[in-house]
Amino acid sequence: MKRLGFRFEGIAAMAGLALAWQIASYFFPPFLFPSVPAIARRFAGIFLEAAPLADALSTAARILLGLGGAFVLGAVLALLMGRSERFRRYAHPLLNFNQGIPALSWVVISIIWFKGIEFRIFFIMVMTTLPAFTYQLLDAYRSMSKELLEMTLSFRPSRLDLLRVLVLPTVMPGILTAWKVNLGNAARVVVVAELVGATGGIGYELLQQQQLFDMAGAIAWTIVLVVFVLIVQSLLGLIERWSLAYRPLAERGL
Repeated sequence: MKRLGFRFEGIAAMAGLALAWQIASYFFPPFLFPSVPAIARRFAGIFLEAAPLADALSTAARILLGLGGAFVLGAVLALLMGRSERFRRYAHPLLNFNQGIPALSWVVISIIWFKGIEFRIFFIMVMTTLPAFTYQLLDAYRSMSKELLEMTLSFRPSRLDLLRVLVLPTVMPGILTAWKVNLGNAARVVVVAELVGATGGIGYELLQQQQLFDMAGAIAWTIVLVVFVLIVQSLLGLIERWSLAYRPLAERGL
């Protein structure tokens, strides 16, 4: 009932927002507040034509590839930092320094360093999401109980059994949290990267709408990105419920 109530409240909130926008469209010109049906037509048109759909899929692929690269590199760094205090002392200040660099700075740097558009965007995505992945995975690794590890090792498990029985159940909540947090950050960063250095994608399309003063198109493309994020978050939620089914519902926040 709690989950159903949350869904109803979410739908009601979005319906209220759409109603308020539609009312505003009666009092302002279309280039400021286009009607909800006009936005809906532009949104549907994105999926009915090959070129706009390709731009949407390009952005989705860039987000997932960038997050995948940052996750793998962050996992390696987290493992090294967790196992070596000396390595942690060197890596920690570098990651903190990286956290202070804005995404736009990485965009400028990547344009100067690299020629390929796709590698530029991949580089930007990795550099902006790497610190969060590393720290969240490091916290998940450190949350492993030393006593439980020693008890498990006393049964002389194979490496596969140790990974399956102890390591994965311990770090999986941290991994899923890291993906949830970085997904929203990656969606914002990829738009900035595409606005400056790409010839396709949602960011590029938003730039075209801005040049044409087409608010309906800008809102439609923004909704496409939001829908993608919500779909991936839902998939992560399904993985969480499946992989953490052994935990109480209250502990999983369901």
